[in-house]
Amino acid sequence: MSLKLFDTVPDFTQESTFGTLNFYDWVGRDWVVLFSHPKDFTPVCTTELGTVARLKPEFDKRGVKVIGLSVDPVDRHLDWANDIARTQGAALNFPLLADVDRRISELLGLIHPNASDTTTVRTVFVIDPQKRVRLTLTYPASTGRNFDEILRTIDSLQLTDSHKVATPADWKQGEDVIIVPAVGEEEARALFPQGWTEHTPYLRTVAQPVPAP
Repeated sequence: MSLKLFDTVPDFTQESTFGTLNFYDWVGRDWVVLFSHPKDFTPVCTTELGTVARLKPEFDKRGVKVIGLSVDPVDRHLDWANDIARTQGAALNFPLLADVDRRISELLGLIHPNASDTTTVRTVFVIDPQKRVRLTLTYPASTGRNFDEILRTIDSLQLTDSHKVATPADWKQGEDVIIVPAVGEEEARALFPQGWTEHTPYLRTVAQPVPAP
């Protein structure tokens, strides 16, 4: 299968570095970043796993759980974790699925035959608390993922789920946002009493709404 935006991620149970893991039970009601790796002991993925380990407090404060996937067994994952800690200065602090039989890779559409018919592509899924796909990114093997961008998109998704706004190009937390075109003048006045800047009737920018306490 190939998961598309707003598709529900299927449940599964699989071995991991945190023991046997049932995906839905582990997720609970949190957001999730699931990211795949072609195999263990690959240089680009080593830097990525170390980066995510360092950034875990940023994911935690957004209510986001992180989980990796690679096609090697748990004992190989644990050996790899030693290299990650030694070379990246951060120990793995989230589960890494052991997808030896490629069952989860096939379930999530991570095998792209033109790239490889045995190893997974390097995909990121951002999954909401309803287990729906909200973002997908697939990277070539030679290019490391930008996890600051993934955090930025999570900020945007969580903000726009709570308020009738969209975020402009290159938006960062705390910057002005866009009032969605479906919000009419009267509703906009009620939602944004502080006013907004109208660049065109369909492009209205406003200060980022303050999250509810």
